[in-house]
Amino acid sequence: MLKKILIANRGEIAIRIIRACKELGIKTVAIYSERDSNSLHTKFADESVCVGPSSSALSYLSIPNIISVCELTGVDGVHPGYGFLAESARFAEICEENGFKFIGPSPDAIMASGDKVNAKRVAKEIGIPVIPGTAEPVKSIEEAFEIANNTGYPVIIKAALGGGGRGMRVVTNSDDLQKLFLMAKQEAKLAFGDDKIYIEKYLENPRHIEVQILAADGDAIWLGERECSIQRRHQKLIEEAPSPVVSDADRVKLGAYAVKLAKAINYSSAGTLEFLRDKQGNFYFMEINARIQVEHPVSEMVTGIDIVKEQLNIAMENKLNIKQSDVKIKGHAIECRINAEDPLNGFRPCPGKIKALYIPGGPGIRIETHIYSGYDIPPDYDSLIAKLIAYDETRPQCIKRLERALSEFLVEGIYTTVSFHQNIIKEKDFIDGNFDVNFIEEHKANWDTVKT
Repeated sequence: MLKKILIANRGEIAIRIIRACKELGIKTVAIYSERDSNSLHTKFADESVCVGPSSSALSYLSIPNIISVCELTGVDGVHPGYGFLAESARFAEICEENGFKFIGPSPDAIMASGDKVNAKRVAKEIGIPVIPGTAEPVKSIEEAFEIANNTGYPVIIKAALGGGGRGMRVVTNSDDLQKLFLMAKQEAKLAFGDDKIYIEKYLENPRHIEVQILAADGDAIWLGERECSIQRRHQKLIEEAPSPVVSDADRVKLGAYAVKLAKAINYSSAGTLEFLRDKQGNFYFMEINARIQVEHPVSEMVTGIDIVKEQLNIAMENKLNIKQSDVKIKGHAIECRINAEDPLNGFRPCPGKIKALYIPGGPGIRIETHIYSGYDIPPDYDSLIAKLIAYDETRPQCIKRLERALSEFLVEGIYTTVSFHQNIIKEKDFIDGNFDVNFIEEHKANWDTVKT
């Protein structure tokens, strides 16, 4: 039984976890950097402890400092949220070694899923389609040339332990391969501490579809799929559930794939399996995200299942409280990630003080945020400041509701991506569900974005 947990994160996801804990009667400890002393998550938790200076490396990524706070405050467990240490097998292992329940997958499952090469190999062995490419990390530039020639250009180079578009390069011809190969390895080393990379066939104009799972003690269920194709430089901007192009038959097939792979690696906790869908409607497994996702609210809205609470229950009971037959997908949900960025200036991060704030509400609107009027957004961390989620019975109704809510979202003192999202959802191809991962590049020239 968990009576008190530490949240090894910040911002909106820390608040999301605090809310779930309060409803389950679990006490919470927030950690914060010196720069984050006025962040809202420190006010909502039962206790708050400074874990280091503003640098993430010396605070939110400092395992010794976090474990010291765990011991000081007497917590039973640690929830890592997403990002930072969420997919660190070593952090999970250290938590368990010191008697603190890690609220997430086991270290072995994190290692098995976090290494994309290994995850693809396991998927292929159990009959799940994967994109043609290397089964092992590429060791040399000579090997890279051989693989690319055999696979055929274009190819994509990916960091084996990567995510969020880092350590990733698309190569369209042999002349660029050596330069981009070395760049990807260097970026992977800097971002993840490991320069292993692999190469696979680059699918042109695919759609990005992911499946939410819950798993425990050899059992697993799936909670439908999410459409994540609206991206900029491999960073998701808008997610929705269900996908407008996934049929009922494909949905069941993807769910079966997800459950099969979760069981194969003995996965436990919430997780996400990501797939690419080509122009012919074929699905290919891409990777596993062994954590809660930024976009988990859209799955919660269409299933009525609190995924964070289920994470906590799995950690406490090591079993699922929900059967697959209990999962019903109803209605439609869309999430916009609101970032403190300037869309007219290359999406430059825009930290600074919020002088005035109005957050939208009304039927079917959910906001996840840690900002408030007078809050000073620090320059040290990710630019995500809020998630706006709209829900309605149908996708067209949901889009109209989202449009209304975006028009009400007012943030003064900084630039945000609110107006950029307004442009996206008014585009005919978005309304018709006719888009892929290149949607932004193909349409942004049409938009006369007004800074907000």
